[in-house]
Amino acid sequence: MLGFRIPLGDITNDIFDKMIVHITPLTNALSGGLETFLRWNENFLLMWSPLLAVAVLGLLVWFFVDKRLSIIISLALIFVYGLDLWDQTMSTVGLFFAGTILSLLFGIPVGILASQNDTTEKIINPILDLMQTMPSFVYLIPAVIFFGLGKVAALVAILIFAVPPAIRLTNLGIRQVPAEMIEAARAFGSTRMQILKGVQLPLALPIIMTGVNQCIMMSLSMSVIAAMIGVGGLGREVLKAMQTVDIGLGMEGGLSIVIVAIIMDRISQKILKRSRREPSTE
Repeated sequence: MLGFRIPLGDITNDIFDKMIVHITPLTNALSGGLETFLRWNENFLLMWSPLLAVAVLGLLVWFFVDKRLSIIISLALIFVYGLDLWDQTMSTVGLFFAGTILSLLFGIPVGILASQNDTTEKIINPILDLMQTMPSFVYLIPAVIFFGLGKVAALVAILIFAVPPAIRLTNLGIRQVPAEMIEAARAFGSTRMQILKGVQLPLALPIIMTGVNQCIMMSLSMSVIAAMIGVGGLGREVLKAMQTVDIGLGMEGGLSIVIVAIIMDRISQKILKRSRREPSTE
């Protein structure tokens, strides 16, 4: 052995130590706002009685998405209620829903910016590659360092983990718009912003919606993993089952997570199919 070692870990720790000193006041201020947003989101979901919530969601899906899917979702949620995991399910839904909203609010504009500027795309792509290949558990470490244990740290971890597909697929969708369509819009005197709003975004909507679907699934995945840093919900039930080797509890928690994932995936897939049909009918 030559005794050669690259002190990457020590360098990383030093960088984070210096960042903590300067960023902590900002993260403390940000943490208060995020915690309020999470509390409001969760309280809104829990203020409904379970059966009323099932009925309202079922009717919304019936009228605006798909009738058969509405029946399946209603039965699935009644099953979760029967497992006595309704509050835990709503807690998980509130967390990943908030994470999805923040990821899309950040990811879609950045994706649009990358699609309009080649230099921005070249800078962002390696960062996205790193973010998408990094093990999901690693994101919990900086989140806990800057925001402490709890739901705020989990929300930040969800944001970091789920935002890459929103950025990448928004950029990809806009860049795949046929050049002939853009040239035709320019020939009619459209400005760059008018082309973006009237041509590129509508035609790129199906691919952008695919990014939204992936963002939803990744947000749910991280909201379950975040049980390791003190977040409640269904993830805590699964973690508790692992710690106590309780197969039954693990089955109940795992099935509830699967049901939530299938519901969100099917709803977003139905919306995606509609977005694919609409441009072709215009």
